[in-house]
Amino acid sequence: MAGRSGSRNNLIVREANAALQQLKAEAAQELGVQIPQDGYYGNYTSRETGSLGGYITKRLVQLAEQQLSGRSNL
Repeated sequence: MAGRSGSRNNLIVREANAALQQLKAEAAQELGVQIPQDGYYGNYTSRETGSLGGYITKRLVQLAEQQLSGRSNL
């Protein structure tokens, strides 16, 4: 959808939205990337958004591995 700001991803577990937003905020803070208030990332470099997405993915994999191994620290 052209001109639409925000995520186009559909959450499978809608209740996870708050936790995902918190994870995004923590990742952005650690990487020194400001999350745009309007959700539009068009003014950011590919490096900034890619590092943020990569960090979030890495963290989600770590959380899943911990949960699968029975060491959940959620």
